[in-house]
Amino acid sequence: MMINPLVTTTWLAAHLDDPKVRIVDIRGHVRPASEPLPHYFNHYDDYLQNHIPGAAFVDWVHEITDPADPRHAQIAPAERYTAVMQRLGIDADTHVIAYDDANGMFAARLWWSLNYYGHPQVSILEGGWQHWLAEQHPTTAEVPILPLGTLHAQPIPALYRDGGQVGAGLTDGTAQKLIDVRTPAEFSGKASRAARGGHIPGAFNLPRADMLDSDGYLLPPDALRAHFAALGVTTESDAAQVVFYCNGGVSASFGLLALRAAGFSGGSVYDGSWKEWGNDETRPIAT
Repeated sequence: MMINPLVTTTWLAAHLDDPKVRIVDIRGHVRPASEPLPHYFNHYDDYLQNHIPGAAFVDWVHEITDPADPRHAQIAPAERYTAVMQRLGIDADTHVIAYDDANGMFAARLWWSLNYYGHPQVSILEGGWQHWLAEQHPTTAEVPILPLGTLHAQPIPALYRDGGQVGAGLTDGTAQKLIDVRTPAEFSGKASRAARGGHIPGAFNLPRADMLDSDGYLLPPDALRAHFAALGVTTESDAAQVVFYCNGGVSASFGLLALRAAGFSGGSVYDGSWKEWGNDETRPIAT
């Protein structure tokens, strides 16, 4: 069964007591590159004060990342990821609903990572925490006691790209289509979270903000398709060649979510993104 990548607040309110649904709160924020370190934060304290009933919390900064990787935001290895998902009470048949307070950025990261690790039964909450509150749906401070889940992470290689694969695609004639979802300033090299500024040669810029409406919702499918069509993505064959990247893989995950919401399958995430590419002097850049 194909799972819709998005669910509405109305849908979730009607499924709060569904034993096959696991709600995951993944709130957090990122500081601008110009501010002092650290730049990445979870909102666990906010979760403890108030959250959607039944929701468990996952720390996007520390739990689903690889602590041994200096780029910090890289996806956790399978064994570590399995332990976190089991702590959240996720089984093979669980429909995971992720929400955040960052216009879907971190929820999309959980969405991509679950898909990558072989669990496509995951959606994000449209409008996130802000719209749940605005519509006066129930909230609680009670932290649920969850049974240990049985999910085992099994990577789906087609959803993941590393720097070697992206680099090879620049020279071996592979029809990869790179989409950079960073800001225009980062794409042009005027700002950077890496030692070098600029973008991967041949990449197109589709900032994550351009995929959202003024209320923080993902654009409707026709508007998303128009954005992708402007970059030459109009068919499933085109979509299969798309590789999204950002600074550390998080916003790139949102790009893949948008591609799915536009009605396409295929596509992947370059998880190392600019923090890997921009810090590697052997890699070519463009500005």
